[in-house]
Amino acid sequence: MPQREIYGAQPPVELLRQWLDHWNWYDLKDCTMIKLVDIQIMCAMGPPGGGRNPITPRFMRHFNTVTINEFDDNSMHIIFSRILHWQFHSRFIFPPEFDSLTEQVVNATLYVYKAAMQNLLPTPAKSHYLFNLRDFSRVVQGVCLSTPLTAVDPAAIKRLWVHEVLRVYYDRLVDDADRAWLVDCLQTVMGSQLQENFNVLFKHLDSKGSGQVNEDELRSLMFCDFSDPKGEDKGYREVLDFKSLKKVVEAHLEEFNNLSKKPMNLVIFRFAIEHVCRISRILKQPHSHALLVGVGGSGRQSLTRLAAHMADYLLFQVEISKSYGSYEWREDLKQIFRKATEGEMQAVFLFTDTQIKQESFLEDVNNLLNAGEVPNLFPVDEKQEVCERMRLIDRQRDRSKQTDGSPLALFNMFIERCRNQLHVVLAMSPIGDAFRNRLRKFPALVNCCTIDWFQSWPEDALEAVAKRSLGDIEMSERIRVCCIDMCKSFHTTTIEMSETFYTELQRYNYVTPTSYLELISTFQALLELKRTEVVKMKKRYEVGLEKLNSAASQVLVMQSELAALQPELIVASAAVDNMMIIIEKESIEVSRTEEIVKADELVANDQAMAAKAIKDECDADLAKALPILEAALAALDTLTTQDITVMKSMKSPPSGVKLVMEAICILKGIKADRIPDPTGSGKKIEDFWGPAKKVLGDMKLLQSLHEYDKDSIPSAYINVIRSKYITNPEFIPEKIRNASTAAEGLCKWVIAIDSYDKVAKVVAPKKAKLALAEGELKIAMNGLRKKQAALKDVQDKLEKLQENLETNKQKKADLENQVDLCSKKLERADQLIGGLGGEKTRWNLTAKNLGRQYTNLTGDILISSGIVAYLGAFTSTYRQQQAEKWIRKCKKMLIPCSDDMSLTTTLGDPVKIRAWNIAGLPSDSFSIDNGIIISNARRWPLMIDPQGQANKWVKNMEKANSLHVIKLSDSDFVRTLENCIQFGTPVLLENVGEELDPILEPLLLKQTFKQGGTICIRLGDSTIEYAPDFRFYITTKLRNPHYLPETSVKVTLLNFMITSEGMQDQLLGIVVARERPDLEEEKQALILQSAENKRLLKEIEDKILEILSTSEGNILEDETAIKILSSSKVLANEITQKQSVAEETERKIDETRMGYRSIAIHSAILFFSIGDLASIEPMYQYSLNWFINLFIMSIENSEKSDELSERLQILTKYFTYSLYVNVCRSLFEKDKLLFSFCLTINLLKHDKLIEEVEWTFLLTGGIGLDNPHPNPTEWLPKASWDEFCRLDEIPEFASLRSQFVDLLDGWKAVYDSMDPHQEMFPGEWENKLANFQRMLVIRCLRPDKFIPMAQEYVTANLGRRFIEPPPFDLSSAFGDSNAIAPLIFILSPGADPMAALLKFAEDQGFGGSKLSSLSLGQGQGPIAMNMIEMAVKQGSWVVLQNCHLATSWMSTLERVCAELNPETTHPDFRLWLTSYPSSNFPVSVLQNGVKMTNEAPKGLRPNIIRSYLMDPISDPEFFGSCSKPAEFKKLLYGLCFFHALVQERRKFGPLGWNIPYEFNETDLRISVQQLHMFINQYEEVPLDALRYMTGECNYGGRVTDDWDRRTLRSILNKFYNKEITANPKYTFDQSGIYYPPAEGEYISYIEYTKTLPLNPTPEIFGMHTNADITKDQSETHNLFDSILLTQSRTSGAAGKSTDDTVFEVSTDILGRLPADFDIEAAMRKYPTTYNQSMNTVLVQEMGRFNILLRTIRDSCINIQKAIKGLVVMSSELEEVAQSMLTGRIPALWMKKSYPSLKPLGSYMHDFLDRLKFLQDWFEIGAPPIFWLSGFFFTQAFLTGGQQNYARKFTIPIDLLTFDYEVLEDRNYMYPPEDGVYIRGLFVDGARWDREKRKLAESYPKILYDTMPVMWLKPCKKSEISPHQVYIAPVYKTSERRGTLSTTGHSTNFVIAMRIPSDRPSEHWIGRGVALLCQLNS
Repeated sequence: MPQREIYGAQPPVELLRQWLDHWNWYDLKDCTMIKLVDIQIMCAMGPPGGGRNPITPRFMRHFNTVTINEFDDNSMHIIFSRILHWQFHSRFIFPPEFDSLTEQVVNATLYVYKAAMQNLLPTPAKSHYLFNLRDFSRVVQGVCLSTPLTAVDPAAIKRLWVHEVLRVYYDRLVDDADRAWLVDCLQTVMGSQLQENFNVLFKHLDSKGSGQVNEDELRSLMFCDFSDPKGEDKGYREVLDFKSLKKVVEAHLEEFNNLSKKPMNLVIFRFAIEHVCRISRILKQPHSHALLVGVGGSGRQSLTRLAAHMADYLLFQVEISKSYGSYEWREDLKQIFRKATEGEMQAVFLFTDTQIKQESFLEDVNNLLNAGEVPNLFPVDEKQEVCERMRLIDRQRDRSKQTDGSPLALFNMFIERCRNQLHVVLAMSPIGDAFRNRLRKFPALVNCCTIDWFQSWPEDALEAVAKRSLGDIEMSERIRVCCIDMCKSFHTTTIEMSETFYTELQRYNYVTPTSYLELISTFQALLELKRTEVVKMKKRYEVGLEKLNSAASQVLVMQSELAALQPELIVASAAVDNMMIIIEKESIEVSRTEEIVKADELVANDQAMAAKAIKDECDADLAKALPILEAALAALDTLTTQDITVMKSMKSPPSGVKLVMEAICILKGIKADRIPDPTGSGKKIEDFWGPAKKVLGDMKLLQSLHEYDKDSIPSAYINVIRSKYITNPEFIPEKIRNASTAAEGLCKWVIAIDSYDKVAKVVAPKKAKLALAEGELKIAMNGLRKKQAALKDVQDKLEKLQENLETNKQKKADLENQVDLCSKKLERADQLIGGLGGEKTRWNLTAKNLGRQYTNLTGDILISSGIVAYLGAFTSTYRQQQAEKWIRKCKKMLIPCSDDMSLTTTLGDPVKIRAWNIAGLPSDSFSIDNGIIISNARRWPLMIDPQGQANKWVKNMEKANSLHVIKLSDSDFVRTLENCIQFGTPVLLENVGEELDPILEPLLLKQTFKQGGTICIRLGDSTIEYAPDFRFYITTKLRNPHYLPETSVKVTLLNFMITSEGMQDQLLGIVVARERPDLEEEKQALILQSAENKRLLKEIEDKILEILSTSEGNILEDETAIKILSSSKVLANEITQKQSVAEETERKIDETRMGYRSIAIHSAILFFSIGDLASIEPMYQYSLNWFINLFIMSIENSEKSDELSERLQILTKYFTYSLYVNVCRSLFEKDKLLFSFCLTINLLKHDKLIEEVEWTFLLTGGIGLDNPHPNPTEWLPKASWDEFCRLDEIPEFASLRSQFVDLLDGWKAVYDSMDPHQEMFPGEWENKLANFQRMLVIRCLRPDKFIPMAQEYVTANLGRRFIEPPPFDLSSAFGDSNAIAPLIFILSPGADPMAALLKFAEDQGFGGSKLSSLSLGQGQGPIAMNMIEMAVKQGSWVVLQNCHLATSWMSTLERVCAELNPETTHPDFRLWLTSYPSSNFPVSVLQNGVKMTNEAPKGLRPNIIRSYLMDPISDPEFFGSCSKPAEFKKLLYGLCFFHALVQERRKFGPLGWNIPYEFNETDLRISVQQLHMFINQYEEVPLDALRYMTGECNYGGRVTDDWDRRTLRSILNKFYNKEITANPKYTFDQSGIYYPPAEGEYISYIEYTKTLPLNPTPEIFGMHTNADITKDQSETHNLFDSILLTQSRTSGAAGKSTDDTVFEVSTDILGRLPADFDIEAAMRKYPTTYNQSMNTVLVQEMGRFNILLRTIRDSCINIQKAIKGLVVMSSELEEVAQSMLTGRIPALWMKKSYPSLKPLGSYMHDFLDRLKFLQDWFEIGAPPIFWLSGFFFTQAFLTGGQQNYARKFTIPIDLLTFDYEVLEDRNYMYPPEDGVYIRGLFVDGARWDREKRKLAESYPKILYDTMPVMWLKPCKKSEISPHQVYIAPVYKTSERRGTLSTTGHSTNFVIAMRIPSDRPSEHWIGRGVALLCQLNS
């Protein structure tokens, strides 16, 4: 139900009630009546109690109430058994052995569900431990994901069931005890319900093989539907192979990164996969949503994106921008709903708590989770559009599923699709109370979501990540293990240190997994980088050394070579000369032989020519015959053996064949056979056929014809052929072809042979001739050859000699060269060794060091990475401590690291660092480390930079790269940013708050991706190119910003707060620059020169090494290299020389500079002292620039002196006072002494004159534990004695306690003294203790006197003027301002600077139209802007009042002030601002502006002086223009004194005024003007009129309390009376110090006032000295409390948890509370009767106390239940718990309680006493003496007393009053006849004198006195006898002020009592005497 507002109503419920009561509402616009008809209301609510609100009976009465009980076990059993039965039998057909599972699973789930409800209770820290039936069904739903394929046996289902229980219950658990409980519970259930042995069932998870499956091993139980690498099997099955699953997930991640515009750099390890599986499981189930809880950076969003991608779901996220509000949110939601429903794809809406710009967003999410829709999201037209889209989808569905097409049905279909297709994933952070409150307000976040609580990474996760990342780094296995250990230790120790950091400095720092990943990746990257760098450098030095060594070693060799070469050279020369002579001789011989041979050659040539002619002739003849022959041979070639065989087989061959064969035979020389002539002539004829046949039979016939010797055919054969055949007409090839082709070929051959022969015959003689010629030629040639051979021999010999000569010449030349080169090389070696020899030792050392460094890199880089990743946000001491711890641990683990490891030595580059320092980075190590972190961290830096150091540095450093500076308030910052990202220009985003604009997120996360080959990034809606050299810096001016993990994980948080060393350095530079500009100029020049020199030297060395390492072969032969080297070295030597001169000069300068160091140290201490003030009031902000300007002004304006020590003294004093005056101007009165005191202490602490332990004691009084030592005195309060005993523990004060008893009288004298701090201390303590230590003693004994002691202490150390703040001076403040620095009035109650400002403006000529003023508030922003814009141009003044009321406009104001530019702003323009202290006021405006407080000064004296300096009194014309100057001036002084007095009375608390009124200057000013006017107008001074106007109107107008008005009148009478003007000896009090001075000049009044005491005694205020005690004690405590705010806190040891404490306290209270009063019994026993009104009083009181008693009892019971988790911790109960912890009365009780200021313990005593008082009255009867304080409503009792009297004597009650008689102290057994006896009153401000029975002065240091029994006697008002009494008001508490209650009475005032007194009333009025019903303790 809705939350109740302050009066207990619930507005939404009341609206409904109004309608149910009256059936109508009213339209808010025009108040017309709205009637609703035919409506029936059904409501549902959770049972009230335990964080859930009830509703009023007035609303309930309209309803019939139906209570819906929770389902009983049987019902649940039936429901879920049906579902499981359906799963195993209908939906899938499982084998029969699964049948028993239904029963088992349901019983087991029921058991776990009930056990969780009983044991996992929603305590405040675990408010999400709320379980309902949805959780039961989620387990069953999970079991229903099984199929017969995925669950092969019942054991698989049981494992699945365990997994589902773990997912539903285990994943939300936050502490180890709860998780262990659940695992135990599962083991029990497994045995009892599922009949399985847990350890056997999960044997496969038992990695250790112990036979026991522990909780950690159970983490490996995973089910998912994406374990198949191919992605085909989508079954929900157990993961058995973790490695392959990991590969699958990694593959999905890679795919995601390739597709996404925002790739994710994730390490996938077991912990991440567990969560991916959990999220996937939720996304896969219908209607399921997830609530992921973890700190920013724990992977909630990344893993959700991955899981959605794996499931192929669409993912939606809203893009938050600066102006994002409800409208944009609703539009986004509509968009998401439309997109989620348009297709069949499921969608995920990921929403994080950083996107909750308004809590109303969660209201919508709550509805979305509950109902699947956000009510009234779509207006009518959009709803129709949605319905139309649904209609299209509806028509495509199966006929049976279609809707009826009505808009309602279609919209419901839309909602149904939303529910089915949209999964909400909420990512929230558990940090702070927001999470708990949100769960309380929006229950669906727990009810409708499956919760996955992201624990801090477990050990194995840290290890897995480190192992995976450090696995590839080259190092030994032992060191790798140690490094992984160190990484884990960095993570855990920083978490611990962050807690200390918060406890001590209230600064937040979060350590998240992102920091760890950052550490690992930084380590990897840096180690690789530095290793490469070191190896490269080492190699360069080594190569350089090698080259030098080789040169040196070559020198000797070369010298001996040279000696050996000389004689060789002489021999070689002689050999060459000899050779020349021999060669000449031989040459002559050779030429002779050549001539002879040439002649022979000519003869031979002629013969050859002749032979050739003959040969040519023969050839020509042959050329004719040869073709014929060849043709014949060709013809032969055409014949085959086949053809021949055919011819041979002819029995009777044709004649042609025969003819041919004959010719063949003849040519072959074969004889013919002689055969008988076939014709029969009887002759033997020659027949060639027989031989022919033989010839034909010869296989080689054709070959023989080919090879036929055609050149020597016998002429007989040829003749026969010619005569017989060639001429034969038949012997023609054509004819013979007819007979045989073969014969034709042969025929052709014969003819050819013939032709050839003819030619051959001609040629033969010629051939013979040729042969002859050739023979002759041959002979000639042989002769010639011999001669040629001889010539060759001679020539060869000559050539040999020539060659020899060449060789010798070459040898000679070589030797000459060698001698030359050797000399040159010796020369070069000399140069090289001479030049670089000096480097040799250095390089040797450097190389060695680099070798060592390489080894140590592992440890150094490891620690450096730790510092970069984890320690940026810490201040310097913390950072140093942690780094030292880490180094120690590193050494202990034997990881190699340097002894003097520091960031600067490991990662710093001296040249770069020097450049940074020149650009303005302070030169202390902390700042340099910051610079190094920035340049080595992977994330962009966000620098906490309250003094603007970083800002200045970045601007200077990046100036050359055209840095762009932007602010989030700039309208076009995104455009600037986009341009810079594209062009790679650096950007500085300054003055950010605690939240960064969401648009920066992609940039901070560096979510770059490749598009078209270029690297791009998405910023808002646009995709832009990303230049790799883009740099981004962010700075904030906030002193202590709280960046939530969501922000801090995206940046490198760096604390840039200036350190003491850095500050001293800057100030030293400034003071020397002003005092000795010559030195500082020279120093600066030297710094630049030396930086340049060092840079050049480094460059030259690099060049030298570069040449040495890159030169190939022998360096001595490379002349150019040697040249470069020598020139470089010469230059280097020159530079080194210059450098040493410079360093010498610098040393001298530094010595001189160091002379000024003391002022730098002193001023730095002052700076840090003012820096701490902001902890006290948010408005006390001072910028470094302001401080430095003030410092410079002091240097310039202070007196000069040539004597350095004297000058420094002058400067120190001048600056300290100047700072004091300037700071005091902006401090409230209460903090001015505090400031001086802190300055003093800080200066002394620096000089080691104050021990830290003593200082802490002074502020805290030690840490109070029970004191075992009894208090030896009556007079010393317990608190003082306890502190005394604790003081004894400080070494200097040892034996203080033990000696206390011996020195009792001495200490009592100190205790009783008026000025204890000036008393002699007893015994040795007077001389033993220093001034500061005396303060500690006074703190214990008389804390009320600490302030004057502090004043004296400041005076002694700094001087008197440091406790007398200068009066407010507007013109000096104005003098310090300029057109762009606003002037700020810090308001305090009662201060109104407007009048003074208007007057000042008038004086300066800026009155009237030149001053425009506006009070800020709603809607005034734009008007103010216009006024400023006008004024900036015209040069007028603008006053903006009450800036604290315009919180939302402050950012605009900051922008306006930041944009004021001296060039564009009129020099006369001034911006005046007034504001009460507010933490929302922009810090930058405060720091740069001139701040003033315009408070009435503290103390009478300053207050009166200030009044005299005020207009119009300070105006000489006004002061001297009165007609009665004497009277006027005296009364005026009286009036100013009165004004000071009424203000100063406020500090006495309720004794001074019941209500602290804000009397201010305006009251005084009007009174002064009236005084002037009345005295001028009347003859006599009209005192009555003045008293009335001043007392009743001007001052009295503010006074709302009657008793205060009485006091005011009484005081004014002291100053406005006849005596003051008539009696020259008139004094304002008995001491005679204060009186109105005689008439004189204006200045005489101020001079007189200055002689008054600084700390007036209370008498002047009319107070008793005791009044000072209370005031002074509270002032002392306030002072200590304020100073404590500026100190860092120390963390104490943790005691019991807060829950335990609250539980104990509430148990204790419950144990002491009695039962409620039985009112009915009381009414029966004490019925209402006419004569006894007290009966009614009793019954009413009992009723009132019952209400309070029940409230207390219920809240105690509920708070115990809430702590146990049985009910939800509501905000009311939280307040009760908080109050119990701090010992206050809870507000919940106070609402129902009587007023009380007591602490909780005393309140309970008092309450129980009151209950007992009533109980005794009820049991025994009315007491004789009533305890007045014991009544709830005291007035009822008093009225009862009067009523009894009135009825007894029948007198109208309104004529009655009480008369009071104070009786003696004794016990009265019987009540008086009339009236009542009362007891229980205390007198405050006086005491009751029991002897005189009158009021008397209090005893010293006794503040209250108990009044004896009093008799209240009713009597008629007219009968009261007039004797001297004081009318004392009676109050319920010492606070005295109350509120007007409904009874018409003040809630605090009871009655006024007349108390006998022998002094005038004024005396007691001044004392503030009153009676109290109860004290505060």
